Amino acid sequence: MGKMVLDISDPKTGKAYHLELAEDDPRRNALLRLRIGDRVAGEALGLRGYVLEITGGSDLAGFPMRPDIPGPGRKRILTSRGPGYRPRRKGERRRVTVRGNEISEDIAQVNLKIVEYGEKPLEDLLEKLKGGEEDISKEA
Repeated sequence: MGKMVLDISDPKTGKAYHLELAEDDPRRNALLRLRIGDRVAGEALGLRGYVLEITGGSDLAGFPMRPDIPGPGRKRILTSRGPGYRPRRKGERRRVTVRGNEISEDIAQVNLKIVEYGEKPLEDLLEKLKGGEEDISKEA
């Protein structure tokens, strides 16, 4: 299984934030069985007041998730566009291995985008999470 990395993008500032979740972290369970395009309440990840949207990810071997492939498993598809393939010439197609759109235990990285903002800045909340505080969602 291993750790899971959350890459959180802030559309307002253009910054991306990196948050690592250990294998036994209970916050991982909030993401399991969700799909690309689903929204996650920030409280489940320790980011009170925020709402995040899943935009993609990759598995432990580096295969990208695709929103048009159902389920959590790997599939070999014939494609002419990304994610997972960038054609060099017009009309070029290739068979590639990709991961489905559902988050499972095999996913190593999840890309998230902020949809709704909370009261506190994201930098402050992430510093507290990285600083070792267990549950910051109970702060006033």
